[in-house]
This record gives sequence, C-alpha cells and structure tokens, in this order.
Amino acid sequence: MKIFSGSQYRAWDAYSMSKQGIRSIELMERAAGAVFAWLQKNYDGYPCFYIFCGKGNNGGDGLALARMLLVAGKNIQVFVLETGSQGSPDFIENLRKLHNLNAAIVFCQNPQSFPNIPPDCILVDALFGTGLNKPPEGLALQLVNHLQQHQGIKIAIDMPSGLFTDRPSNPNHVLPATHTLSFQGYKLSQLINENGPLLGEVLLLDIGLSANFEKDTEAAYETIDDDLIKMIIKPRNPYGHKGSFGNAAIIAGKQGMMGAAILASRGCLASGVGKTTLMAPESQLFIPQIAVPEVICEPSGKNIFENKPELQRFRAIGIGPGIGTADITRDALLKTLLEIKQPVLLDADALNCLQPSYFQTTSIQHGIITPHPGEFDRLFGTSENGFTRFEKALHKSAETGWYIVLKGHHTCIFTPKGKVFINTNGNDGMAKGGSGDLLTGFITGLMAQGYPLPEAAIIGVYLHGLSGNMAAEKFSRHSMQPSQMAECFGDAWKKFE
Repeated sequence: MKIFSGSQYRAWDAYSMSKQGIRSIELMERAAGAVFAWLQKNYDGYPCFYIFCGKGNNGGDGLALARMLLVAGKNIQVFVLETGSQGSPDFIENLRKLHNLNAAIVFCQNPQSFPNIPPDCILVDALFGTGLNKPPEGLALQLVNHLQQHQGIKIAIDMPSGLFTDRPSNPNHVLPATHTLSFQGYKLSQLINENGPLLGEVLLLDIGLSANFEKDTEAAYETIDDDLIKMIIKPRNPYGHKGSFGNAAIIAGKQGMMGAAILASRGCLASGVGKTTLMAPESQLFIPQIAVPEVICEPSGKNIFENKPELQRFRAIGIGPGIGTADITRDALLKTLLEIKQPVLLDADALNCLQPSYFQTTSIQHGIITPHPGEFDRLFGTSENGFTRFEKALHKSAETGWYIVLKGHHTCIFTPKGKVFINTNGNDGMAKGGSGDLLTGFITGLMAQGYPLPEAAIIGVYLHGLSGNMAAEKFSRHSMQPSQMAECFGDAWKKFE
C-alpha cells in the first residue's frame, strides 16, 4: 500500500469523485458512514458521544457522523470551534442537515463554553484532520489542552488534532487518541515511532476511493502487505537439493553471547536456505553443535572472532550478532570485508566495530545494514525526530549504496533508489534481546537463496513480524521469547505456500 502526502490524498479524493461521478458531500457521507459503522461495531454500548468539529471538511465529517448517531438513537453533544469563518461548503451543508434534526449545537467562542465530558462518554475529535497547516493556537490551542484532560475513549477522525500529516509536529500540543481512524491509507505521521503514543491504535477505513489512482501515482513510501509478499516470493523448486537453495555463512558469537549466534543460525535455517555455516569461537562451538545440530560449525578464532575466514564458497554472509567489539575483532572484520564479493548483511557488533567513515569508502556493492535507531545515529549522526531520521536514512542509502533496515516499532527498509518500505506488523513482545539476531539470519538465508537485496529485506522483515504476532498469540506479548518466534517461522511461511 502506497503512503501518499496530504496533497496526494486530496488529489485522490478529487480523482475518485471525477471517475465515480459523485460530489464531495457524497464522499464525506461515505467517510462518516465508515466511522459510524466502526463505532457501532466496537462501542455500541456507550451512552453518549461528544463530537468536536472544526469548520473544515474534517469538521464536516464530524457533523455527518453526529447526524448518523442521532438518527440511530444515540445521545450526542456537538461542539463547533468558532473561528470567525463561515466554514467549507460541505461543513455548511452538514450543519444545515443537523440543524434540521433539532440537534443541540454549541459554538465554542471562549473557554467558558468548553464542556466537562463525563468519563463514560466517547470524545470524537473532528477538529482539523489532515488539513492542519500550522500549530494550534489561541482558542484552538485552549480547546486541545482542555480536551486532553478527558480520561475516557478518544476517537480521532483521520488524524489527532495537532499532528501534521507529512512533517514533524514538535512542539505542537496534540490531542492524543485512543483510536485513530484513517481514511483509505496510512499517512506518514502515523508511521513515525515517536507519534505512536499520540495516535493510539491506527485503523484504516476503506471509503471506496478509485484504485487506479494508487496504481498510477508514484510514492516514495510504501507499506509491506500480503499482496507485496505474494508478488515477490519465489516458488520453491520441488526437485531441488540442498545445493539448490544456497549456502549461507553466519559470523557470530563469543563467550557469553553464543545465544545470539544460535538465534541467528536458527533464523537462517528457517529462511529455507540449503546450508548454514556458523563461524564462532572454537572454544564455544560445542554449544551450537548441541543446540542447532543442523548447522555446520567452523572456528572464527580461539575465543573471539579474530581470524579472517575463507568465504568464497558462500552465496551470502551475515556478520555481527554477539561478536563483541575488541580491537582484534574489529581488525578481523575489516580484513574480512575487504575481500567479500557476495551479498553481506552487517548487524549489531559488526556495526559497532565500524567507524562512520567506513560507509563512505567501502567497495561493497551488495550490502544491507540492520541498525536500531541508536546504532543508526552513531553511524550517521543524531536526528531531531523520526522525520529527519527518515530523510537521513534515504540520503545515506543513496549516497553509500547500502540498503538500510532501520529497526523499530515500524521497521523501515531504505533503498539506494529512493524507495522506502515500512513494515506494519509485529508487536511490542518482540522488543527483547535476540529478536534482531533472528532477523539477521533470516535475511541472510534469503540472500543466499538468490533473492535480490530489497526483496530479501522485505520478505525477511515481514515474516519476522508475522512470526512475532503468531508467537504473541500463542505465548502472550509479555512472555514470548525470540526462540519461540523461531518456532513460528514455519507457520508464517505456510501463509504464502
């Protein structure tokens, strides 16, 4: 699913109205109807709804919703933020329809008109939506601050008031939502990690916009979904043998960190690769030989990674989980990287061993790095917010030629050609040591099977998140462990076989 800018979404609305022969008021009716249906399904038992509207089209959505709730017999209270303007044409039309039902509507002209909302009533935020172009100020700011005090359910229509669609919102005052009901698709702000607490649960409501617009319109950002995965997964050769499915090397582990090596190995095996070779310290090899008998074990040194390995026979290499950052390990890593011609993935300590300047001088043409935000900032400089980190990752990927898998609540894949793929599955139960090691092995195994780097990263990130969801369902988000995620990779694959 493509992620459009606010202006592109407005163009999509106009395109759909033209192609479908409908007026904007009819599209607004669809949007309000979708919210109404969702509320009926999820919050039908609530006694009342306090609906706060601006005078733009988001406010028109709120007025249309109020009318539907009123006709359904719900107790509603409607409040309109008075700005001195007449309002958009569709707002005016929906205001007239609501007046015809003798609904009580309060125009908030000063703070004294702000209501105290009972805690068992639902607050509906239809103040600004995606149309916000400057921080709330004056009476609008006072209203947002007042509504923040509501302790009950808060539903934002399309976007919580105070959040911009396509740019950083700090230091805006924002009305946080319990649920954000986003029309047709995600907005970029809804996928920035720091905005998560303000958005609550983001849900997409289909309002029937024309599919051809999405198909024909370019967008730098795209979410990963089942359809994309089905498009890029290669059928498995039923006549293949282990040599047909690639040979991967994982360089990982040291004393006290062999769990990382085991998890990376298990992730690699779960990818479908034919052979996995783990290179780990000789003194520790007895551990993976028992824990993961399917893996071939070779020494990377006596007690730590210290010897440059022979890697020509491998189709892809993953380096980093648990190797440490000793000087001798850093030297071995740099010597190893000088000779690598195959696709390579660098994670964890491999990134911690490298200086930022390395990525300006490397001759590697087929590389993926998988930093978390802290590692990314160490390599490429700190970022003020998620938007600037995104922009920096796009720039650095294009500048260096490396694919960047930026891990987080929404893991993002940045490509040298300027495309970004954002993963929306997974859960907070995956935020435990070892989850990233699984991902390292899984993507490495996909590369060894001949998947191009972007496809390997996309499939790896998505199935990793899917296995995390399956593990959470089975073991709970609190108790699930990365080793249990490894057990769920098979069920994740089954969805696409």
